[in-house]
Amino acid sequence: MEHTQPIVEVKDLKKYFKTKRGMLHAVDGVSFSINKGETLGLVGESGCGKSTLGRVMIRLLEPSGGEARFWGENILAYPARKMKEMRKRVQIVFQDPYSSLNPRLSVSELIAEPLLVNRVYPAAAERNRKIAELMDTVGLARRLISAYPHELDGGRRQRIGIARSLALSPEFIVLDEPVSALDVCIQAQILNLLNSLQKQFGYTYVFISHNLSVVKHVSDRIAVMYLGKIVELSDYRSLFSEPLHPYTQALLSAIPLPKFGKKRNRIILEGDVPSPIEPPEGCRFQGRCLYRQEICAVKTPALRELEPGRFVACHFARALMPAGGDGQYNGERTVS
Repeated sequence: MEHTQPIVEVKDLKKYFKTKRGMLHAVDGVSFSINKGETLGLVGESGCGKSTLGRVMIRLLEPSGGEARFWGENILAYPARKMKEMRKRVQIVFQDPYSSLNPRLSVSELIAEPLLVNRVYPAAAERNRKIAELMDTVGLARRLISAYPHELDGGRRQRIGIARSLALSPEFIVLDEPVSALDVCIQAQILNLLNSLQKQFGYTYVFISHNLSVVKHVSDRIAVMYLGKIVELSDYRSLFSEPLHPYTQALLSAIPLPKFGKKRNRIILEGDVPSPIEPPEGCRFQGRCLYRQEICAVKTPALRELEPGRFVACHFARALMPAGGDGQYNGERTVS
């Protein structure tokens, strides 16, 4: 699949939350672009800011600074009326399919809700046809049309959430850990469904997850976040075969191998993640990095392009590149 035209551009996007101890830097100066028809995977530890970033991009949360451009226009500057129209073009699928659905509404009422709110298909007959079409699209049996969320399993609930997000024919969808609450076999069904819908309708996704194996299955490119910043951005093949950032290398080393008796050189990160209320000066990963030097505590590394399409925020990224590109980190703990 070729991607040539950026549909979403994020520039120096920030989101801070006011707390009793100070400002919490949830998203702190993030920049990237997404091409039409592409899936950008967004990964990182819990609390790194990836879900907040997804919500700020589509203005479910108001930003503290920066821009989020959709087809070249900064939607963060849109007035309320224009933003209401914009809601039809960008959607989100939430992590927990049960808590994101109104338990008092049936399947048909849940799928019809975005159509009614946006006054699409005002005639009941047309609306019912659209509901049936959406159920077929996401693989929900029509016999469930009068069922309620508590009567369904997690996979079917998530299909309702996906159907709701597709109801207004959006161009861009944020998928916030859409399979993390599901059984493994159901996860595979939902991931295959998302891939199929993208091929059929040309949707553009941001896929947020802490599971690298899942992200690899669905993403064209992957952005790795740490403490509110992107530390590496690359196509999925390069990122898994030659991770450039020490944090990415540690994440990949934690993925279990499916073959019995085969082991990775596990990288154990010492220390705790710093507080996002008082992030450290310089590189935010320095306190847990095996390769830290004096410059890391003084100068914040910029997200720079080391190779075409490969960006990394590390002062010593080239020295840390795995030898041979065989997908196995070499385990050395010194910088040559």
